[in-house]
Amino acid sequence: MVIKWSTVETPAGPFCAVVDADGVVLASGWTAFTDDLLPQVAPSLMFEELVQADDLGPVTKAITAYHEGDLEAVDDIPVHQESGPYLQHAWKVLRTVPAGKPFSYSEFAGLTGKPRAVRAAATACSRNAAALFVPCHRIVRSDGSVGEFRWGSDKKRWLLAHERQNT
Repeated sequence: MVIKWSTVETPAGPFCAVVDADGVVLASGWTAFTDDLLPQVAPSLMFEELVQADDLGPVTKAITAYHEGDLEAVDDIPVHQESGPYLQHAWKVLRTVPAGKPFSYSEFAGLTGKPRAVRAAATACSRNAAALFVPCHRIVRSDGSVGEFRWGSDKKRWLLAHERQNT
């Protein structure tokens, strides 16, 4: 299987996405290259060939539109991540967290149907390979501080502010 990747310059910095042959996002984040992304892709989704592309069609358009203020542009882009049942479910739930209305890790755990599984909910955020498309940045600590984020706390603050300004 061949997968493609491309980097888009955004106001938040370079954003790289990796997609399968059908244009489904396997990994993404605020980095210029795939080195930080590929280790997050499940072994079952690995590929035979990785090809750089100038444009990933709807994925590139969605990345650009989101960063320009259309916060819903990424909502319908298909994503494929694999893990255990709870993480799979938690990633689907993350896609329902609205822009501009961050939830605490405890609230997110409740949304997944396991209110006492706060650590598992945090693990779902930390193991999310498809940042932006699965908006783990919308989950914050109970005191409102941003907490951990693979792409840096400054990036997470930028995203939350961007979403507040555009909702």
